Amino acid sequence: MPLPTVILPGYLESAIAYRQLEQSLQQLGFPTVTVPLRRRDWISLIGGRPVTPIVWQLDRTVKQILQQYQTSQINLIGHSAGGWISRIYLGEKPYLGSGEAQSSLWEAHPLVATLITLGTPHVSQERWTRWNLDFVSNNYPGAFYKNVRYVCIAGKTIFGQKRPGSWFAYSSYQLTCGQGNTWGDGITPIAAAHLDGAENIVIEGVRHSPRSPGIWYGSPETLQTWAQYLA
Repeated sequence: MPLPTVILPGYLESAIAYRQLEQSLQQLGFPTVTVPLRRRDWISLIGGRPVTPIVWQLDRTVKQILQQYQTSQINLIGHSAGGWISRIYLGEKPYLGSGEAQSSLWEAHPLVATLITLGTPHVSQERWTRWNLDFVSNNYPGAFYKNVRYVCIAGKTIFGQKRPGSWFAYSSYQLTCGQGNTWGDGITPIAAAHLDGAENIVIEGVRHSPRSPGIWYGSPETLQTWAQYLA
């Protein structure tokens, strides 16, 4: 039987948005659960505040699933910000968010067999998120833990340009990797979605969010491309 899979939602997203992905994975034979976040759970983190509350909810979900399935490991899927937050969860360096009085530590890399990131911005030039992402990049660069399989999925859908229809993508890419004229999923540029040493994949035509019009990373049409790494 495949290892159970845990999905960590992206920034300002709730577990409800991932219900179709969860069901699709279950139909493929992968026991799957989403961290039960609500959109309001993210509000206290706006402005670059510590992501500690989200990581604790992730940890509770992982521990529950390990006990439920009587297994020692899970697979972890992090969408968007959920990907780099998952890398904090794997780590063994105390995480002390800006303004926090006490550091937190999870050291969960032995519990995770595979980490799949979907449209995750692993770097950022944006001042509100840069502290957290610098913490991850400086302490756990690239596919840091050799006992974890890292699979990073990027979308090649919109080329950022300063013109109607692609201006928002241009601005988002520039805030993320410092270059607006590049390819990405409309939010995250390919250059930021991949990690050194990971299995890096590009899927054409996918948009960033489960709320985006058309196909996104978790749509049935694209799922077969990366679900094989959960086996």
